Amino acid sequence: MSTNNAALRVEGVNVSFGGLRALNDVYLEIGKNEVVGLIGPNGAGKTTLFNALCGLVKPDSGKLFLDGKDHDFPRTSNLVDLGISRTLQGVGLFGDLTVLENVMVGAHHLANSGLLSAALGRSGKDEKEIRTKSFSALERVYAGGLANRRADTLSYPDTKRVAIARALVSEPKILMLDEPAGGLGSQDIEWMNLLIRNLSASMSVLLIEHHMDVVMSVCSKLYVLNFGEVIASGNAETVRRDPAVMAAYLGTGAK
Repeated sequence: MSTNNAALRVEGVNVSFGGLRALNDVYLEIGKNEVVGLIGPNGAGKTTLFNALCGLVKPDSGKLFLDGKDHDFPRTSNLVDLGISRTLQGVGLFGDLTVLENVMVGAHHLANSGLLSAALGRSGKDEKEIRTKSFSALERVYAGGLANRRADTLSYPDTKRVAIARALVSEPKILMLDEPAGGLGSQDIEWMNLLIRNLSASMSVLLIEHHMDVVMSVCSKLYVLNFGEVIASGNAETVRRDPAVMAAYLGTGAK
């Protein structure tokens, strides 16, 4: 059942690429301080929905509500003002910058003189505030000690931490994580689970993830997409037992 004060809710989202219907009447709701998982086979439409929520894809139709209020689907340029931040499957760090500088790039909305110039300290007016917020974001992911390392010297798990810190520096109300556990070993997955739970104390989290132990551990609610449609939704145990989900995703051969 929908709630009027959900952090984010979408209804009837349709997206087509040429003659191909990528999303068909998709719905989803994220409560405040809730962790919601979006799962399904490759090609099910998960990333397309993320892109629609982030302004990278314009839906053909659908409704979006933020804090219970009807809202246009966002443009990428106003995500920060709406309190939405996202990570990507590829961490996308600048290898020749330090870790702190990479996170500072995510705080460009605080600057008045441009993204990279502020990140590299060329604007004295903004640099101190940006640097402080960026270091605080690194500490939230337990990576403060990496601040002065070049990004191209990091281990893969550490690049994941930095990518999340870069998303956190804008102080979002809704954090969208695209496969946060992808490529991580079991020990690092445990760390990621703990981090996601901690973050939900101050924001809502929507994540795409193929590691079922992650979504079953951290998500209070799951939505399952298959061929662009929601085939199941509910708590983890309900979704796990759904025959349609077992056939589409959780059965033999699923990731």
